[in-house]
Amino acid sequence: MLVIKDVYKTFHPGTINEKVALNGINMVLEDGDFVTVIGGNGAGKSTLLNMIAGVHTPDTGQILLDGIDITNLAEYKRAKYLGRVFQDPMMGTAADMWIEENLALAARRGQPRTLRWAITKKEREEFREILKPLGLGLENRLSTKVGLLSGGQRQALTLLMAAMRSPKLLLLDEHTAALDPKTAATVLQLSDKFVEEGHLTAMMVTHNMKDAIAHGNRLIMMHEGQVILDIRGEEKKKLTVEELLEEFSKASGSEFANDRALLNK
Repeated sequence: MLVIKDVYKTFHPGTINEKVALNGINMVLEDGDFVTVIGGNGAGKSTLLNMIAGVHTPDTGQILLDGIDITNLAEYKRAKYLGRVFQDPMMGTAADMWIEENLALAARRGQPRTLRWAITKKEREEFREILKPLGLGLENRLSTKVGLLSGGQRQALTLLMAAMRSPKLLLLDEHTAALDPKTAATVLQLSDKFVEEGHLTAMMVTHNMKDAIAHGNRLIMMHEGQVILDIRGEEKKKLTVEELLEEFSKASGSEFANDRALLNK
């Protein structure tokens, strides 16, 4: 589903602020893979997701999504293939629009715009049905402005919107980092549910080692712009945080120095 070939990215080249963000990334995600991506600050995790989403363009290399070369495709043009949930619950939804209006925008992603009633009665009923499984009571608040929702409610809604049109790839960029532990656990459960039921291919960046191990079928660790660990299947299921730290030390030749990840052991 996703093929990344020899991707390099350097920010501010030739200056005192030069930063090699991606240093020869090669990666293949099979259809249905749910990959968690972990690494220290500056490892290249968010840059990788931004590269796939089209926020940044590689200096060299190629990115293929379901056989389509999207390397230089504009961000808005590749949006119809991707679903994305950001770290900030305020992103991904329109705060001044109603819940049903946000869902309508997500439902019509990639479709041509026409002159007709914005939301039909049938669509409104469909929105109620897809909101019910969230267990947040949002199905009874379709005319509530999204800006009035809590961070957890808004993130759950954003996740639903990102997954509802079965994107070729779902990108989860530390999407629980700004939430309290209980709410984060709920959003992670919903992430698992949407990926499994929708048979989606997904990539989730996280600083939490426990979450990286517990979710998905494959774990990738990055360090200094490179993939240094790629663990999957039964090996991943048996993994512990201590073993992951040890594997990191072996692969990188250094200790994993990231306070957020270590505090979340």
